[in-house]
Amino acid sequence: MDSQIERILEALDSSGKKENTYVVFTADHGLSCGNHGLMGKQNLYDHSIRVPLFVAGPDIPRGKRVGADVYLQDVMPTILELAGAEVPGHIEYHSLLPFTDGSRSKSHYDAIYGCYMDKQRMVREGDFKLILYPYASEMLLFDLENDPEEIVNLAGEEGYGDRIARLFDKFLE
Repeated sequence: MDSQIERILEALDSSGKKENTYVVFTADHGLSCGNHGLMGKQNLYDHSIRVPLFVAGPDIPRGKRVGADVYLQDVMPTILELAGAEVPGHIEYHSLLPFTDGSRSKSHYDAIYGCYMDKQRMVREGDFKLILYPYASEMLLFDLENDPEEIVNLAGEEGYGDRIARLFDKFLE
């Protein structure tokens, strides 16, 4: 995949169109490839929901990495902004361009939400993620700073009740 993307960027360069072309690359969520004993992509662990995303083009710094949480839907207002078009007022997502020029480094969102059909729900706020399985009456709580692989479920541990309640309220909101 990387070499194919490189070919596209090289073709833009050799065609003389590099200076007036923007490339936004992303993908849908990833396969688990055995992580957490799963093989598909029907889960809300970070290995499946954190996807590749890059923006390249004029005035976009090369090699800059930003760790802010975004939604794939943020691509649409980004492209509209690059095209000089107005983003409709009903759009709830945000352009990625403030990350590229350094005017923003933190997420536009106070929390990130996710779901898989009606089987799973997720809310992430800061370094904590709550995953809910409504039909199984099960929940998982992860401290992503100290457990980035999402191995230790803190939901049943003493001292996390307030955190779970706050995340659940955020989810309901």
